Amino acid sequence: MNILFASSEVAPFIKTGGLADVAGSLPKALAAEGHDVRVILPLYEGIGQDWRNQMEYLCNFHVHLAWRTPYCGIFQLKRDGVTYYFVDNEYYFKRAQIYGHYDDGERFAFFSRAIIETPGHVGFQPDIIHCNDWQTALVPIYLLEERHVVPELKGAKSVYTIHNIEYQGRYGSQVLRDLLGLAPGYLNEHMLEYHGDVNLMKGAIYAADYVTTVSPTYAQELQYAFYAHGLEGVVADNRNKIRGILNGIDTELYTPANGNGLAAPFNADDLSGKRACKAALQQACGLNQDPDVPIIACISRLVKHKGFDLVTASIHDIMKMNVQMVVLGTGDWNYEEAFRHAAAQYPGRFAAHMMYSASLSTAIYGGADLFLMPSEAEPCGLSQMIAMRYGTIPVVRETGGLKDTVYPYNKFTGQGRGFTFANISAHDMMWVLHEAVDLYHNNPKAWRGLMHAGMTADFSWNKSAGEYLEIYGWITGK
Repeated sequence: MNILFASSEVAPFIKTGGLADVAGSLPKALAAEGHDVRVILPLYEGIGQDWRNQMEYLCNFHVHLAWRTPYCGIFQLKRDGVTYYFVDNEYYFKRAQIYGHYDDGERFAFFSRAIIETPGHVGFQPDIIHCNDWQTALVPIYLLEERHVVPELKGAKSVYTIHNIEYQGRYGSQVLRDLLGLAPGYLNEHMLEYHGDVNLMKGAIYAADYVTTVSPTYAQELQYAFYAHGLEGVVADNRNKIRGILNGIDTELYTPANGNGLAAPFNADDLSGKRACKAALQQACGLNQDPDVPIIACISRLVKHKGFDLVTASIHDIMKMNVQMVVLGTGDWNYEEAFRHAAAQYPGRFAAHMMYSASLSTAIYGGADLFLMPSEAEPCGLSQMIAMRYGTIPVVRETGGLKDTVYPYNKFTGQGRGFTFANISAHDMMWVLHEAVDLYHNNPKAWRGLMHAGMTADFSWNKSAGEYLEIYGWITGK
């Protein structure tokens, strides 16, 4: 099967969040099953010279974007059995940040047109075009007409994955013809219209042949207004073609057994290296050197829907326990300030790193004992799976992929992978944190059992890739 995977970011080339991890791992898993998989992404300024040196120039052409015909160059790189196409246009993509610009609508409309037109210029005939989030939401819409115009798109079907429904690509109705190049019927006949505006994600949900979300629980949650951000009716209207498939992680990259980025390697059967990693983390973060005190860690964007209202409201209650805490991330100023104040108030016990650091995040995964992730909403979440791979026990709220991956500890059977709570409540979060810390101090055998369960769980892409291939087969008949 020929698969074209379209994403606005792809690891390891460019990354701001979990979408890049998915776009970097899922195509490799599909290619490993013997399929011809090609990934298309913008050639951002932030893509390093080492990667650029490995690229091969293929062709250039002019994209048809409403009345515009902007230049589009295509560069190719082959890696791990996957072919990557990089879309070059310096006016749109030679910028310091990949998102957050005044013309993001135009930039990603151009990218969507490039996705549609590239197969005809490189001689690739996809059976499936798999799109992701609002940045490529126009592709299923354009495909409705272009599959009858471009020979290489004849018979092509579209799959659209919602990674985070909060970001929908909503613009004023005046962009329909002048910017997107679409006829008024797309607005007047309900596909794109949303309270008088254009909503790209809504259009993609209706236009795509199949829609997926990144966890089974998230697919169910999207039927409720609290999670769907206004699109619950659209989801309900298309529920016959929506399915939740749990994301995986790159288990070769995220493994403590090779010791990469860690003070010492360790595995599920030999945890001795974990102790060295904890000591190294305490030293790196300025925490007191004490191997017997559990370290609670947070690695996240510091925003409300990640549950940081609960964390900041509970800092002093957390520090009343015999624990240490380290927070790594950036985000809203009020959370950053709360954590900076906590670090000043509890020297040697609380470390606040208001930045993003790949090396420090690896050290935290390897050295911490508990991983706190109390999200109000979490479509899938990768951090809790990475933490479990490194023997760090997650404490999470039961939502989205957190509920699907973290099975709560059962003190009667000893089964489980972590600790969970259901309500958006600081009191409930503190209750399970107390349970976790108590288990750490008083039942080392049960604690090691939790570590082993998490470290040996299968979080690879193998099962998920099989589910996507099943969907591809349904809609193409192959």
